Amino acid sequence: MQGDSAGVTAHHLPGSLGQDDSGEGDAAILSASWPRRCAGTFLGCVTALLGFLYFLVVGTVLGPFLLWPPTRTSALSIVVTGARRLTTLERIRRAVFFGDRFPEHYKASDQKILRYLAIRSYSGLLCGVVIALLGFGIALAGLLVRGMAQGTLHWDELLMQVLLGSVLLFLDVQGLHSLAALDARIARECFGPSERERLRQRIHELATSRAAVVQAVDAERRRIERDLHDGIQQRLVALGMLLGRARRGRDPEQADTLLGQAHQESQNILAELREVTWRVYPSALDSLGLKEALGGVSERCSIPVRTEFDVTEELPQPVETAAYFVVSESVTNAAKHSRATAVSVRVLLRGRVLTVQIQDNGAGDADPTGSGLSGLRSRVAALDGVLRVDSPEGGPTTITAELPCA
Repeated sequence: MQGDSAGVTAHHLPGSLGQDDSGEGDAAILSASWPRRCAGTFLGCVTALLGFLYFLVVGTVLGPFLLWPPTRTSALSIVVTGARRLTTLERIRRAVFFGDRFPEHYKASDQKILRYLAIRSYSGLLCGVVIALLGFGIALAGLLVRGMAQGTLHWDELLMQVLLGSVLLFLDVQGLHSLAALDARIARECFGPSERERLRQRIHELATSRAAVVQAVDAERRRIERDLHDGIQQRLVALGMLLGRARRGRDPEQADTLLGQAHQESQNILAELREVTWRVYPSALDSLGLKEALGGVSERCSIPVRTEFDVTEELPQPVETAAYFVVSESVTNAAKHSRATAVSVRVLLRGRVLTVQIQDNGAGDADPTGSGLSGLRSRVAALDGVLRVDSPEGGPTTITAELPCA
């Protein structure tokens, strides 16, 4: 579409472990096999030892430079550089052995890197101690079985050993489980945005979205005023002039001609008024539903529009409204600006996401700074949706809106 177009708007918050906050990262952890996770846990004890030794050696060598203000910045930069390399190993370990997925372009702060490596070293060494105690318990269990086989262990001693061993085994397993959960949690906080960062980003996005909605409402009001003033009002003035001439005329034939012109002008006014009201809000959207409202868009378009509608569930009213205006504005732009001869519209509901796609065979090269679809960006963003525009030079132009229905 050559004329107005929307840019790319995405209001999804980056999740801690992957692309969203729906728990896909946790599902990936659960899908990793037990041998793989055990290997990752053992390897984590080794990397924790490396982190501990790193802090010990670097702290000993660079300690004086860290305490002296003139050299503190340079020494801290060296410490952080090595810490980032060690945390990169931890990130690879979590991804390979536990199936974690982290945001690719997220870069943690220096403070967060050092804090993570310190906690990881402590928890990893503690995990190694717990694993060693578990191995020691297994060895004692083997001696207990051997004593039972040789008959040197009385039943009261056996009962006491079994009871004490069960308690220690329970504590050991709980300790391993807690340390594994701590390892996963601190990895999410280091390699992805924290809850505070996500909340701050969400507040910023909501403020931006609210400002955009206010601007879009003002722009829509100005457009309606222009349509009424430059279109319908001028036609009403012309209609009044025709009726006045017919009223003052003395020739019956001329009066009939003027009345005929006035009647035709009134029909044009009604058609334009109906068009304006449809652009403001289509009544068919409430009475007949989204499918019939989109059918009205196809009927009023000057070029052929092929519509594919695959929605079997009832949609929320705000989602229906946003989907209608995405289609209506995109089809209007295609007819006015892109020199297209055909437009295809697809409305599909997959899961809890409504996908609206409009494609025309026009010249493409849409202007992302245009104002025609700027209101659509605000509508889609207000629903936490995503609006994408693909318009290479020479076409075709494809506008895709993804609207969550949850």
